[in-house]
Amino acid sequence: MQLISPDERMRETRGVKIAVTGIYNVGKTSLLRTLDQATLDRTIFADIEGGDLAVRDVNVASVRPGKWPELVDLACVLGGPNPALPPAAAYSQVHFDNMMKNAELAELARFSTLFVDSITDAARRCFTWCEQQPESFTDRGKKDLRGTYGLLGRSMIAWLQQLQHARDKNVIFVTLLEQVTDDFNMKSWRLQIEGQQTRLQLPGIVDELITLAPIDFGDGKPPTRGFVCTSPNPWGYPAKDRSGRLDQIEEPHLGKLLRKLTTTTSTSHGG
Repeated sequence: MQLISPDERMRETRGVKIAVTGIYNVGKTSLLRTLDQATLDRTIFADIEGGDLAVRDVNVASVRPGKWPELVDLACVLGGPNPALPPAAAYSQVHFDNMMKNAELAELARFSTLFVDSITDAARRCFTWCEQQPESFTDRGKKDLRGTYGLLGRSMIAWLQQLQHARDKNVIFVTLLEQVTDDFNMKSWRLQIEGQQTRLQLPGIVDELITLAPIDFGDGKPPTRGFVCTSPNPWGYPAKDRSGRLDQIEEPHLGKLLRKLTTTTSTSHGG
């Protein structure tokens, strides 16, 4: 265990982990356009959904992981080795060293921002992989959904935490938002992610949980698209600001948001 002095900690490059949620077609993927070009030059776009038509002309490097193990390898390279893990485990030193032997994978380590589109689809890839693992079958060879969802939760949380521990990198997760109605006919918003464990724990893993939504201010004007950054809020959207620097409503511009979150001279708004 290394003691880090206050001066050393203040000088460290510290990335931000952000989850942006929103309904279909609200423009989540298009937020990639709002990153500054200097940031885009060091951004890797993980196009899991294959829905990059809206950003086809954006000058950014991209990967298209098709299967869950490829997403695990991506997180291992960007997050670095976890010395606490045994050699055979994902994200261990052995796993990381093996990834570094592949020149194309090793090249990914130079990127400082990861834009993941989306966690919703990443969880679907993970679920498909989990269905094929021994934990998903009973001793008699029958499907065991409890085993599948248990493995899904462990695998997704480990993946998210691996990227969370990439301290010097920005990670921007995109996920769908859905409205649900309970047994008392009460409506609420929740993240659309396969597996309850991931959906519940994601807000505690990221620094910022932000809802991109058309906001009606009740002033008779058409709704205006914006970032809802704090909770509780009048619309009941999921939101969290760990930094204390964001207003409840922020302009839907990732470049400006990152500057506000990372500059050391920003004034805290509390919360």
